Amino acid sequence: QVQLVESGGGLVQAGGSLRLSCAASGSIFKFNAMGWYRQAPGKQRELVATITQSSITNYADSVKGRFTISRVNAKNTVYLQMNSLKAEDTAVYYCLLRQLGYDSWGQGTQVTVSS
Repeated sequence: QVQLVESGGGLVQAGGSLRLSCAASGSIFKFNAMGWYRQAPGKQRELVATITQSSITNYADSVKGRFTISRVNAKNTVYLQMNSLKAEDTAVYYCLLRQLGYDSWGQGTQVTVSS
């Protein structure tokens, strides 16, 4: 069993920054990927960014150059630094842990960007 606890969401003005954190606990295996997805009202959940245990990253085109994903393996924690936020970044952000072909999700944290 895996638990994912997110923090760091909130309300910010356009152009501002936020940092999301997600700590994983439970049955964590050595080789995994962690990441962030988001879901805006009326839209499907979409990829934001992922990072492997060896720090190979993947970003959605919409956030490249503005968001940075990082992780601390010893703490099983992943971070998402979000800069130059736009109104269209408003969504619930979900943390993901992918291991052994199975995805575990956090409860989500709301990010609201006012224009």
